[in-house]
Amino acid sequence: MQLTIHSVATAALLASGAQALLRFSCSQLVVERLDPLVTPGVVGSPHVHQIIGGNAFNSSMDYPRMDIPSEATCTTCTFAEDTSNYWTAVLYFRARNGTYKRVQQMANSGFEGSKGGMTVYYTPSYNSGKVTAFKPGFRMIVGNPTYRTEAEAKKYRQLTYTCLETILTRTGETMDMPKKVCKMGIMANIRFPTCWDGKNLDTPDHSSHVSYPASGTFESGGACPSTHPVKIPQLFYEVIWDTRPFNNPNDWPTDGSQPFVWSYGDPTGYGNHGDYMFGWKGDALQKAMDQNCNIGCAALKTQSISQGNQCSKQVSVKEDIDGWLTELPGGMPVTGAGGKVLY
Repeated sequence: MQLTIHSVATAALLASGAQALLRFSCSQLVVERLDPLVTPGVVGSPHVHQIIGGNAFNSSMDYPRMDIPSEATCTTCTFAEDTSNYWTAVLYFRARNGTYKRVQQMANSGFEGSKGGMTVYYTPSYNSGKVTAFKPGFRMIVGNPTYRTEAEAKKYRQLTYTCLETILTRTGETMDMPKKVCKMGIMANIRFPTCWDGKNLDTPDHSSHVSYPASGTFESGGACPSTHPVKIPQLFYEVIWDTRPFNNPNDWPTDGSQPFVWSYGDPTGYGNHGDYMFGWKGDALQKAMDQNCNIGCAALKTQSISQGNQCSKQVSVKEDIDGWLTELPGGMPVTGAGGKVLY
């Protein structure tokens, strides 16, 4: 299904009326099976994630026991005061013989030299009114890894894919995984809800304390629902998966289907999701939102991409995630609609 969602490429954002936005690069911190939101304390979560941000990331990050900014000693992000953690699932290529190979992330336009990772946006507003930055201890998830149908995925109406003809392609977004060869890779677009209930830093499902606008979208200036009246920045991830090594149609399934599958066993793309743990130092993010910083921000401390690349975290789960694998890490099955096991 192709969408007509307004592109959120930088130029399009500004042209459509956004007052300002932060756009910055965060290199890859670590790739492993940890998920302190869904499976806190577990070393070896069900599926593999790629994580960016501060190096305080670990299997257990409950608040207020752990204060991320005080425990992180570095960050992979170009805004040095951002020790938040951002993560998504990992994409794999499934060969005709049933083996799997991890797809690497590649740098976005303007952030050449970045060690994988993703591009992060914080957009304060598309219309007038104060935007409240996230608070210490805030965290959220958008999307659901169990979804395999378009009807389910529509609940999260701004999780999409872009088939990149060039690194600058920002049209033709779809809710499902692209079914054709994408010359410059596949970009996963993850837009979080922009309305908060004003009370809960988190909820048991990690999502009911936030909401999309009552109607329309953030970009169209949709108002927040009465249950979630506080406007928060639009947090948005662009993750470019370097599918170019797998672009030979002779390596694709003989039935013409696409060969990519998420680490949580999703070949449809409808289970697209992202996780976030706020970790900005002090009131740095609120200052940036109040000042309507545009791309860069004089109010924030920055570091070079090469400095961000040097920030790392020791892997906790010792396993092979990069070789040609006979199954997805953790033994995750590939499933279709209704949870039917496909492989």
